[in-house]
Parts: sequence; C-alpha cells; structure tokens
Amino acid sequence: MITFLVSLALLVLGYFTYGKFIERMFGVKEGRSTPAYTHRDGVDYLPMSERKNSLIQLLNIAGVGPIFGPIMGALYGPVAFIWIVAGCIFAGAVHDYLTGMISIRNRGAHLPELAGRFLGKAMKHVVNAFAILLLVLVGTVFVTSPADLLFNLMDGWMGIGVITGLIFAYYILATLLPIDKIIGRFYPIFGALLIISAVGVGISLVVTGAPIPELTLTNMHPDNLPIFPLLFLTISCGALSGFHATQTPIISRTTENEKQGRRIFYGMMIAEGMIAMIWAAAAMSLFQGPAGLNELLANGGPAAVVSEASVLSLGAIGGTLTILGVIVLPITSGDTAFRSARMIIADYLNVGQAKISSRLWIALPLFVISYALTKIDFNILWRYFSWANQSTAVIALWVASVYLFVAGKNYFVAMIPAVFMTMATMTYILNAQIGFNLPLNTSYYAGAVITAVLTVLFFKRARRAKRNKLPLEEVPGRPAA
Repeated sequence: MITFLVSLALLVLGYFTYGKFIERMFGVKEGRSTPAYTHRDGVDYLPMSERKNSLIQLLNIAGVGPIFGPIMGALYGPVAFIWIVAGCIFAGAVHDYLTGMISIRNRGAHLPELAGRFLGKAMKHVVNAFAILLLVLVGTVFVTSPADLLFNLMDGWMGIGVITGLIFAYYILATLLPIDKIIGRFYPIFGALLIISAVGVGISLVVTGAPIPELTLTNMHPDNLPIFPLLFLTISCGALSGFHATQTPIISRTTENEKQGRRIFYGMMIAEGMIAMIWAAAAMSLFQGPAGLNELLANGGPAAVVSEASVLSLGAIGGTLTILGVIVLPITSGDTAFRSARMIIADYLNVGQAKISSRLWIALPLFVISYALTKIDFNILWRYFSWANQSTAVIALWVASVYLFVAGKNYFVAMIPAVFMTMATMTYILNAQIGFNLPLNTSYYAGAVITAVLTVLFFKRARRAKRNKLPLEEVPGRPAA
C-alpha cells in the first residue's frame, strides 16, 4: 500500500517540478497567436477553453490503454509501478508536451508533417503510413473492447454485432462533425464519469486495505516473460504512448494560449498515469496474486478483469458505474483516432475539410477497413498495436530531440527516453513471433546496434539542420482574437 500511495504522490510532484522545468526549458510565448485563431475554419481549428481542452485531451489519450495495459503489466508485479511513475514523468508527459507545443508552433501540424520537417522529407511518407496504420488499429481496438464490456454488462441481451454497429455510428458522427458539436459538448460529461470511476476504485483500495504488494524488482510473471522489453510495450498508455502524438495536434488546433500547454499536455498525461496506477494496483491485489490474475485474463481477457475488479471494489451498483466509466475511455479515444486519421490524410493530400463531402470520402474507407479488422482476435491486434504505438512514440521523441537541438535547448530530455524506447521497440520486434522471432539474447545485441546507428544518424541530422538554420515554427498570420 505504501508503494502505491508514494507512487501517486510522485506523479503529482512530477507535474509541479519536472513539468515546470520542461515548460521553462521549452520557453512558452504567451503573446504568440495559436492556430486556433490563425487558421480558424470552424471544423478542426477553433478556440476552446483550457478546462474543456484539458478534459478532451485526457479522454483522447486515455483509451483502454491505461487500464488494459497496466492490468496485463500487473502480471510482472510491483516493478510495473516503477515504469508507470518514471515513464510518465520523464518520458510520456515530456513526449505529450513537446509534441503538442511543437505542433502549436507549426499551425497544428500532425506527426507525419513534423517528421518530414525535422527528420527528413522521406520520413513524412513513412510516418504518414505508420500513423494511419496505428490509428486504424487503435480505432479497431477501441471498438472491440467497449463492445465486449457492454456485452458483458448487459448479459448478452443485445448482440455484439449490434453494439459494434452503434459504436461505429457514433464514431462516424464524431469524425465528420465540427469538433465543438459532439466532442466539445459531451466530453466534459464523459470526463466526470471517468474521473469518478477511477477515484472510486482507488479510494476503495485504500479504505479496504487491499493487499497491494510493496516495491520489488522481482519478475512475478507466471510465464516468466522478460521484463525488458515486454513490460515497456505492454504498459504504454499510462507511461509512454505514441498514440498521444496523433491526438495532441487535435487540441493544438483548439488551444487559446501557449501558457495552457503544461496543464493540457503534461498534466493530462500525469492524470492518465494515476489512472494506470489505480488499475495496476487493483489487478495486483484483488485476484490472489499474478497466478489468479493470469487465470482470469486467460478466461475473459482484460475486460473480465475490469468487470470483476469493479464489482469487488464498489459492489454491484458502484461497479456498474465504474464499468461505464471504463467504457467511456476507449469510445472517447476511438472517435478521435478516426478523426485524427482523417485530418492526417487531409493534410497529406492537401484537401480542405470545410465541406462535409471532403471529410466523408476520406473517412468512410477507414471505417470499412476497421470493421474488417474487428474479425481478428483482440490479443493479436493488441500485440501489433503495442509495437506500432511505441514505435510512433520513438519517432515523436526523435522529432522533439531535433527540434530542441536546433533551438539550442536541452535536447537530452527527449533524446534519453528516445534512445531507451528505440532499444525496447527494436528488441521486441526482433524477438517477437509477430516480428523476426530471433532468440532474445540475439535480439538484445541487434537492438543495441540498431539503436546506436539511429543515435548517430540523429546527431548528423540535427547538426545539419542547425547548420542550415532549419525554421522551427511558422509565423502566425494574424493576431489572436
């Protein structure tokens, strides 16, 4: 219990200390016009309040990742707490803040465009394809997981196909309509439900004295799967997630002032880390250890753990409300996953989005592909999502590293987590059955070599960009309203 409470306290402390350090290092410009005003189109670009943007950002980034990921990561034992705390403060929140702020400085550009500018033109095309793949996978995962939860909650009286269809219908509307029509109106309500459900489970763990294990570096996984690299891909949202790099530009286009960035981008990642801590602690303490948790996961997956933990913590009524709060998470990330995919494709093809017909012909093929992917086993989808997700985070961190290097700022805050996660993602794909299926030790050595080569290439690219005085931002077109 002490480890759990200290971990939550450290996350809050990280926001007020390291978060403030990152903000000062980056150097906000309060008087600079933001894209919400300079590119206002009434659809994707329009100013919204800091409070509303914060809630939308939290719901955008907090899909099932900070719940399902930590639940599966809990199999490793309390070592998962270390990654959630350290990863969130020094990697995930830094990743989100820098991605959001660099996007604001560049008319709300998405990651493919930023990668093209700071990592080389070829990377724009590579990252564009990679980002679309990730977002379609995310959208699919965030259709199947809430559909399963709703199906279980209703004891099967509504068919899984009908539930899936209703979720897709909502996603289509949220993807096509202006951001203030559905997302801007309903997210504050969803946000309240999310916060109440997570806080409810957390308070229950403390009040009932749940046997949350104390800190140990021992690997408790029943199948003895290696902590490195698997833990760092299993727990992504809640510690570090590339999906966030696809979501922050949505809010960078609605942010009123750069000063709001720390609360919106860094702060909401800290909030997501706290959600991850609560669910990891619940998974570790409510099922008689890793073996019991593993058995429940094998029989019903993470959705079954959520349902069981919610009822055990808060009873039938409170548990049902908690499950509804959890269902909100993937739905409010799935809709913005498809919305972000539409925006990225539109930017790549230079297609204006003022007309709904222009939005429609881009979005509909995405939903057709996603529907086909719902027929694939969730566990397989999650493996591909985990690797694509963390690889996207690596790209975003390298983009931020080049930006800070050229700006003459402390680029190590982005480069160190970039190097670490490059090693983790390379090792994973080399070792995994869905990748090259090499022996683990071979994967370690090869991953280290690839990471070293990419680090050398980073310095070459960053020095050339600085020598050529690469522009770091676009000049605003007009003053803020």
